[in-house]
Amino acid sequence: MLIGLISDTHIPDRRVKLPQKVLETFENVDLILHAGDITSKSVIDELETIAPVVAVEGNMDRVHGEMDLPPSRVIEVEGHKIGIIHGEVYPRGDTQQLYYHALQLEADILVSGHSHVAQLEKIKEVILINPGSPTNPRLSDPSVALMEINGNEIAIEFVQTGRPVCSALNFFEEKAKNDK
Repeated sequence: MLIGLISDTHIPDRRVKLPQKVLETFENVDLILHAGDITSKSVIDELETIAPVVAVEGNMDRVHGEMDLPPSRVIEVEGHKIGIIHGEVYPRGDTQQLYYHALQLEADILVSGHSHVAQLEKIKEVILINPGSPTNPRLSDPSVALMEINGNEIAIEFVQTGRPVCSALNFFEEKAKNDK
C-alpha cells in the first residue's frame, strides 16, 4: 500500500493553497495521513479528491476551530499499527518523547508533525516519521513523504515540494498574486 504523509499545511493562515507538487506526488497513493495543523477543511476536501484521508488535530487546528478532529489515531495497514499524532513535544521533534507516544498508542510506526522539519528515525522497533511541511518549513526544504508498505517491507521517501524560502515571503507573494 502506498501512503502519502503530510503535516503542517497551515492553509490559509500561512499559505494560500497546497503546492501543485503535493497533488502530483500523492497522485497514485491509496491513503493520505495528515498529522495536523491543517487549519482549513478545504485542505482535507482537496486531498480527498485523490485518496481517503485520515487526519488528526494540531495545535493551530484548535485555534481555528473549523474541524472536529481527534488528537491521535491508530490504523492498521498490512499488519502494522500506524499511530498519527501532531507531535506537540518540546523541544520540537524530540524523538525520545515521540517514541514514548508511539508506545502509548501501541504503534510500530508513528507519523507526526509540529516541527515543520522532515525526519526519519528508528528507535528499537519503532519507526518515527515526520513528513515536514509542504508550505511552511523551518530551516529545511518544504516536503511531504511517501510510505510504501508491502508486508514487512517499509520504504519511506521524502519529496521536496518547492524551493526553500522564508515562508513569510511565500504567503505575501501568493497573496499579492491573488489580489491582482
